[in-house]
Amino acid sequence: MRISDYVANYILELLEENEDESVEIKRNELANTIGCVPSQINYVLTSRFTPEQGYLVESQRGGGGYIRITRKSYNKESYIMHIMHNIGDTLDTATAKSIIHSLSQKQAVQTNTLKAMAAAVSNQAYTVVPQAKRDQLRASVFKNMLITQL
Repeated sequence: MRISDYVANYILELLEENEDESVEIKRNELANTIGCVPSQINYVLTSRFTPEQGYLVESQRGGGGYIRITRKSYNKESYIMHIMHNIGDTLDTATAKSIIHSLSQKQAVQTNTLKAMAAAVSNQAYTVVPQAKRDQLRASVFKNMLITQL
């Protein structure tokens, strides 16, 4: 298991233990507990605990600084609306795949639809589109696919 997977799983376990869907951690203490450098904690937070994946990460710097990770509770419709709002005008392939993974984890969309979404946002689907317009078209297509799930 990669260290980033271990850090993410550790944070997820902390969230599962907390009924209020929120956990506060100290980055340096967590790094010492896990045996990694603090920058690896930052990497995991910015790549796996994003708003698109249903998380809010807040940090307080200074002497008693902390990082608060909150898992947002959404019903299916509000979760999909939240995703659509956060997509904006462009969507790259990596972010789209991350959102699809999150939709799968939350069981917000059926498996066949997830497969269609993955095909629709793949780079292969946009080979005839000029490079400068691909992310814009991908965002539009993906948002329209999400609308059908409401």
